[in-house]
Amino acid sequence: MAQSPDVFVVVPIEMDPTTKAIQALPSSNDPLLTRELEALNNLHRTLKSIPEITNGVPPPPTSVGPKRSAQIERMRQTGNNAFRKQNYAEAVDLYTLAISMALTRPPWEPSQLLRDELQQLYANRAQAHIGINNWPEALADVNASIDLKRVGNPKAHWRKGKCLKEMGRHEEAKEALEFGLEFGSDTELAQMLKEVNATLNKRK
Repeated sequence: MAQSPDVFVVVPIEMDPTTKAIQALPSSNDPLLTRELEALNNLHRTLKSIPEITNGVPPPPTSVGPKRSAQIERMRQTGNNAFRKQNYAEAVDLYTLAISMALTRPPWEPSQLLRDELQQLYANRAQAHIGINNWPEALADVNASIDLKRVGNPKAHWRKGKCLKEMGRHEEAKEALEFGLEFGSDTELAQMLKEVNATLNKRK
């Protein structure tokens, strides 16, 4: 029988004055209560370990750390500069650092912000990998970019087709390029598809 909402049950718990952890009293033999308190304490420890939290209070759900955003963008631009100088391996390392920084964003920041950052960074790192013929690595990155943003991302679709073509996987390259063109016409995608089709026709 369900209890009335006006009935209050005293839960046998106490707080450790040093660690602030909530724990059940020794007299309690409730395993469910113990598990729930452990989950609560784990959450408390996690929140305390996040640098952005001030005085134990997390920021509003829509808050974005301006320092982190600036650092990620600065690292991305530094990677772009290295790429322009054809220092492709250095560009890969810089984009990797930017990706790592983006992935450490606190969970309360807008998820779309993280998706936008990552799709661009993965696409950039893929292009740097292409510069040094790291085709499998480039393909993995470009797949990640496309997963995050299929529409309005023609460069990523082109790079995927390029990777597959260079790896000799022309049928897959054709499918990837045709898939990219489903989201809008693009001259470079169409040109590469023409080249891939020509190669496939020669094999017949």
